[in-house]
Amino acid sequence: MGDVKAKLTVTKEGEIHHVEFGDRKILDELTITRIGEQLNEMVSNEPNLRLLLNFRNVEHLSSAALGMLITLDKQVKEAGGQLKLSNIRSQIFEVFKITRLNRLFEIYDSTEKAMQSF
Repeated sequence: MGDVKAKLTVTKEGEIHHVEFGDRKILDELTITRIGEQLNEMVSNEPNLRLLLNFRNVEHLSSAALGMLITLDKQVKEAGGQLKLSNIRSQIFEVFKITRLNRLFEIYDSTEKAMQSF
């Protein structure tokens, strides 16, 4: 269990940090904590961070993961940055709608649209 990093692929495209999740399911506390820590580190290291989270590979997201995203959104905004989400599957998007998080987050159906929106 030496690998404490969550499975995140981060590519920097110009000013934008494009993050893809490697896990299909983001459910357990440990994974969510690790993802949160890695993303928080990015926010701390780079004020005015432009962050795009791509959920292309994600099929399941727990409520704790949503909580982590809300916290991240607050941190990014406080640091003068922007957070956008893309490629959220319809069953996960339903949860965003039920919890009204679709109003909190800027959500795009494609990576391209999200990139252009920064």
